[in-house]
Amino acid sequence: MDKFFKLTESKTNVRTEIIAGVTTFFTMAYIIFVNPDMLQLAVPEAFRETAWGGFFVATILAAVIGTLVMGLVANVPYAQAPGMGLNAFFTFTVCGAMGFEWQEGLALVFICGIINIVITATKIRKSIIKAIPESLQNAIGGGIGIFIAYIGIKNAGLLNFTADPGTYNDFGGVIVANSSIVPALVDFKGFAPILALIGLAIMIILVVMKVKGALFIGIVATTILGIITGVVPPENIPAAGEMVDFGAIGDIRHTAFSFFGDVGFKSMFNEAGRWLTVITTVFAFSLSDTFDTIGTFIGTGRVSGIFDEKDDKALTDGKGFQSKMDRALFADATATSVGALLGTSNTTTYVESAAGIAAGGRTGLTSVVVAVLFLLCLPLSKLFGIVPAEATAPALIVVGVMMMASFVHIKWDNFEEAVPAFMTVIIMAFAYSISYGIAAGFLFYCIIMLCKGKIGKVHPILLGATALFILNFVISAIRV
Repeated sequence: MDKFFKLTESKTNVRTEIIAGVTTFFTMAYIIFVNPDMLQLAVPEAFRETAWGGFFVATILAAVIGTLVMGLVANVPYAQAPGMGLNAFFTFTVCGAMGFEWQEGLALVFICGIINIVITATKIRKSIIKAIPESLQNAIGGGIGIFIAYIGIKNAGLLNFTADPGTYNDFGGVIVANSSIVPALVDFKGFAPILALIGLAIMIILVVMKVKGALFIGIVATTILGIITGVVPPENIPAAGEMVDFGAIGDIRHTAFSFFGDVGFKSMFNEAGRWLTVITTVFAFSLSDTFDTIGTFIGTGRVSGIFDEKDDKALTDGKGFQSKMDRALFADATATSVGALLGTSNTTTYVESAAGIAAGGRTGLTSVVVAVLFLLCLPLSKLFGIVPAEATAPALIVVGVMMMASFVHIKWDNFEEAVPAFMTVIIMAFAYSISYGIAAGFLFYCIIMLCKGKIGKVHPILLGATALFILNFVISAIRV
């Protein structure tokens, strides 16, 4: 095991990797319930209850396969699962506003995955990484830290949002409000947000005291406290005989390979008038997926040393998939198509992997542990469901603090460098999107270089990526 995963070379050990894997898993395990809840809204109402089980199993299997490839092929500590944001785009835009059937939506996701495999194999993805200026790379790293911390604060239930009447829409229980919505701190009348603060305090104390496995210990301790105080409802705690349930596994037949029938590829290309819509939708999926992944790798891998100078050199000068970054990008690209075949929206690299990296995870063994735990969710979902969001959210906040270190390398007193960096960070957090933050940074960087007469020094790939982002925003604005 040491030889295969290069544990000694990476200055880690089996115990640390296991703790890191468990930590990552619990910070992202919410997806096994949230994703099917989201995707079922894309199917006809009469079919939703049946489809939920298929989406549930597809979510787990996509996470297992994608994460195993990441661990065994790339040997890096990243986990994959169907991505939040992308599943909302799939449900409310593709299958809602644009009128695609859910099977056609999965076909679009499958095509997106194939395109990502092609641009990875042809080195386009790694060329994009090399084209990003160092200041923006540092901004992406710090921005992801704030993004992760915001996810933690939100999941901890520390915020309430107020919207003006008539400024929001209800999509089957999912509320979409305009910019009049205002966040505020909760009143702490309930114990749930207090539990999250206690968990945060426990983790901070353990990290300061340099206790190994601090985040994992904090999650376990907070969960136990949540059970004692009733934050975890008694009905959520299964009896010994109810913990194992294989009933949902067969439901995968309702979603797997669903787009190879009459509704899917066949119906999607029947009308020539839809082809432009198909192309632009695949483009939107691919652009978001690509830059979410690149941002995650840059933001976490460089700071932690997972992608070190040796790997950077292999990425730049090597042929084929010699570097870990090359293999990680390939693993991410293949996961999207595999997930679509199983019946779920885009499978992508999870930013919550940063929690496991902060816990010491440095190799693919961390990912293998995550994959095993996801697989156990098939029969043991009720057991893993005991861990409340208030126990995992503090870990994300702590990780956000740790990732602020990359801001040190940005020259904030240089306005020309500070503006693109600031826009990257602020849009990433406020728009709740890694790719939109990167888009903002690219755009303002190009504007400043143009004003200074240095546009010729901007890498052509960065210019091209900026143009594609602008095109994507234009298409989104005029899309019906």
